[in-house]
Amino acid sequence: MFKRSAIFLYGVLSYAVFFGTFLYAVGFIGNFAVPTTLDATPTLAFGPALAIDLGLLGLFAVQHSLMARPFFKRWLTKAVPASAERSTYVLASSLALIAMFAFWQPLGGLVWSVADPMARGALWGAYAFGWVVVLVATFLINHFDLFGLRQVWLQLRDRPYSELTFRTPGPYRYVRHPLYVGWLFAFWATPTMTLSHLVFAVMTTGYILVAIRFEERDLVAHLGQAYRDYRERVPMLIPFTRARYDRRSVTVRARP
Repeated sequence: MFKRSAIFLYGVLSYAVFFGTFLYAVGFIGNFAVPTTLDATPTLAFGPALAIDLGLLGLFAVQHSLMARPFFKRWLTKAVPASAERSTYVLASSLALIAMFAFWQPLGGLVWSVADPMARGALWGAYAFGWVVVLVATFLINHFDLFGLRQVWLQLRDRPYSELTFRTPGPYRYVRHPLYVGWLFAFWATPTMTLSHLVFAVMTTGYILVAIRFEERDLVAHLGQAYRDYRERVPMLIPFTRARYDRRSVTVRARP
């Protein structure tokens, strides 16, 4: 019982770190309410600052993609209980983001600045919309499983983990990756685009496009023809860019 309780506490604490990191990211990218932001006053020369920022972004990209691959999960569960694998991934991702928040070096420079109050309001609205989409998308595919809480709760109750039904509710009927669509809104919707923000947005967008390829390769390997059919019907990121398709929720057995 002690071991199960310890794993459950570990999962809860990992989730708490993630949630705090998520909230901090809203202010970090939006440049408000937190002590470090994308667009603070530069303190280093451009070259070293850019190298540090690219290193921080690369660290997150490698961690986030590598730990999500099936072969890494198999290796990790030799060292940690299977029920804690997802929580470990969530914690590691959060720590990589915390490192970015702590060591990010603003670059200065202005790419664009929107002065019209209505246009600025619209861009802030799009920024908020992106974060809402991200959060809603996680709940549509089971937020608590995605961030490891369901796994540690089941093991606390000494019940075996059961795979979720992979479903395509709501926005998943129109794009295959609404969570990534939300991130893109959050990264690009800003009334003041600095060079720091542009580097961040370009690099994270590139990462998203690469990560989707790896993720979908794993999904095809796991689901086979079911996911191939879904991929043929539903566009990746931009809705209504393919022929009409059945809008009813598609359901197959799989891990999200």
